[in-house]
Amino acid sequence: MNERRQVTGLEAHAAGGTGRMTLCDPRDIGMGHVVRRYVQATYWGRPRYLEIDSALYARPEGPGRRRFVRRVLRDAAAVTDAELDALLNYEWRSRLTAAWLIGVDRRASYRERIGTLLLDSEVCFAGVGYCFALARLGTRADAELLVAYLDRYLARPELDYDQAAALGALLRLDAELGTAYADRIDAPDGPWDTWVGEQAGSDASSLAPERLRAWTDLRCDFADGWTRP
Repeated sequence: MNERRQVTGLEAHAAGGTGRMTLCDPRDIGMGHVVRRYVQATYWGRPRYLEIDSALYARPEGPGRRRFVRRVLRDAAAVTDAELDALLNYEWRSRLTAAWLIGVDRRASYRERIGTLLLDSEVCFAGVGYCFALARLGTRADAELLVAYLDRYLARPELDYDQAAALGALLRLDAELGTAYADRIDAPDGPWDTWVGEQAGSDASSLAPERLRAWTDLRCDFADGWTRP
């Protein structure tokens, strides 16, 4: 039986959607435990998804951070594909967490799925996780998925989605792979500058490519420090 259903209004808004969207509640397929275990696990009184979103895990070494690392490594290795699928079919918190676990464990089998979710941009906030996962997978195929996303959404200046996270991830991949995918995008007066210029009220310095690359490096270098390359 197909448990996926379309939701609108407040239900879609709570899931991170901006309009009509399709989702599947893990509880409807007997997998309600995935949200409790992987998404709502708490650190310093905060659920994991908020800790991932804030990047506070990168604070100086301490007992709390060691606990976070230990549990994330355990869960990234233990989570099954069926559990990841259940999370990726749900709302933004679950999708963000699933993408993070995929990135930590470098599960290349999810590359195309992550790329599709990023390109569809069905929910808010989760895109940061998708970009992290692609940066961690670290191949030309991942760079090309990021380019496809940027080509689509930099042409939509009215949409402030995950363009910044995508460019940061792409710049990191260029540096690691010795490629130049981002050159056309962040060239002076190119697509990136044009999009930034259309973002009314945004601090342009926060959208500087080097700053976005540094933010991606912070997340990925931290993950590289406690996972095998």
